[in-house]
Amino acid sequence: MDALIGIKRGVPGATLPELKQRRVRPRPTPRPAPGPRAENGPVRSDVATDNPVPAPPFWGTRVVKGIQLKEYAGWLDETALFRGQWGLTKELVETEGRPRLRGLLDQLHTEGLLEAAVVHGYFPCVSKDDDLIILDEHGAERTRFTFPRQSHGRRLCLADFFRPEESGETDVVGLQVVTVGSRIGDAAAELFHTDAYRDYLELHGLSVQLAEALAEYWHARVRSELGISGADPDSLDGMFRTAYQGCRYSLGYPACPELRDRGKIAELLWPERIGVVLSEEFQLHPEQSTDAIVVHHPEASYFNAGGER
Repeated sequence: MDALIGIKRGVPGATLPELKQRRVRPRPTPRPAPGPRAENGPVRSDVATDNPVPAPPFWGTRVVKGIQLKEYAGWLDETALFRGQWGLTKELVETEGRPRLRGLLDQLHTEGLLEAAVVHGYFPCVSKDDDLIILDEHGAERTRFTFPRQSHGRRLCLADFFRPEESGETDVVGLQVVTVGSRIGDAAAELFHTDAYRDYLELHGLSVQLAEALAEYWHARVRSELGISGADPDSLDGMFRTAYQGCRYSLGYPACPELRDRGKIAELLWPERIGVVLSEEFQLHPEQSTDAIVVHHPEASYFNAGGER
């Protein structure tokens, strides 16, 4: 709150703290020094290369608009919202948090402040050393992503979760960009400009978590489309602990820290079709949007490329 007031009054150096994120804490991750190399390239991790490759329901991209709040509201991580975004103590969650959440969700629905939309796609791919190579319909290289590799431990690299080029097999990778639109962000900004700081913090925090809920909801749909959802847990808590097959990696996190790669995702998905654009600093706008590389491999999990899993 002091930071908000400082910004409002123009205090030099006053800034908002970074938003708390669920799962892996975002932080600058220095690219590790190259590890030992085999005769023909970097030493690959022990990730299996004989797992079944699922068949996607289509190749290319699709746009889905008009997703109703009731479809993804159930994926809202209330712990991240109440404790992380709103800063409520455990004792205040039931008396203040839940009633306020119900009221805000009703308001968002009634006032039409949510414009949930997704652009996603499935692309043929192979891996080579630390690179994930996206192929076109003829098997030629379309673009590639280069990921950092752990310098010790299992020496994991995100590219390892896809068939190596020398196998002669083609794998599949999913890409997605989701957004809950700009209206909710505009409403939050209006609250800030009218000095309604608490209301601003609550609405802004909820908007961020709703975008994450939409991303979780869509990832579940992708797992279903790929035929790997049979391992999905029954509880939402299990979902938040990623106790399912595959993983969703958002750009900027330790396994894929290069934000410039968002430009490659944008070239493949054309997210402007759902109103999402990239800034010069490779940030997504509206802010209430997320991107992801979706991996189907059974061993895929969150790991720090600067250290062990």
